[in-house]
Amino acid sequence: MVEPLVSARNLAANRSGPRVVGVIMSGADLDFAIRMRKPPDFFELRLDRLARIVDELENKLPNLRAPLIITARHPQEGGANKLSIRQRRNLLSRFLHRASYLDVELRSASALGALLKLARRKNVRRIISFHNLESTPDSRHLHAKARAAKLRGADIFKVATRTDTPMQLARLLDFMKTENVDLPLSAMGIGKLGAISRVLLARCGSVLVYASVAAATDIEGQMSLEQLRALGIGVS
Repeated sequence: MVEPLVSARNLAANRSGPRVVGVIMSGADLDFAIRMRKPPDFFELRLDRLARIVDELENKLPNLRAPLIITARHPQEGGANKLSIRQRRNLLSRFLHRASYLDVELRSASALGALLKLARRKNVRRIISFHNLESTPDSRHLHAKARAAKLRGADIFKVATRTDTPMQLARLLDFMKTENVDLPLSAMGIGKLGAISRVLLARCGSVLVYASVAAATDIEGQMSLEQLRALGIGVS
């Protein structure tokens, strides 16, 4: 069974470092995660990727030994299977009672507003996220996104952007180092410098670091849990 809810305030305190999230995107990932002797701090269920095995997923969830983050990603922000807003809402609603955190993109926050309110009533924390798979906007743009996320009731603002160049990575680092965002931040890069971005951003205070539960992943720059731990991230 999952452990008690972990508050955003405790995450912001950053214990001995960021919390590590193992991403489950397939049935194979799910089975691997169940067998893990040392699970991460959280598992994220990518429900858009798992949409075709939801019955199997629901049956096996009690065997996961870490709290859950659930998300069903928007197709324009990397979501799989071209799910409609209704399909995504149904998936998130089905698994909300099992979640410690609900992750909704900022662009979907209005359409999923009722679900966000329900999550608040059920004491499920909210991650409002922004993914730019093409580039990294400047700091002013990212600050505007963070402010909008806070207005939508975010407990954490998560940002994932393209980091193929040192300039793109520098923009993300500058945003992470800011002192005028009154919200815990989780930031990561995607692309050629994605792996190093996650290490640097973790050391700059990112409260959540995401990794694949197994070695193989199609997300460029995302390391595995084993690789993160080898670098001393997520090791108690």
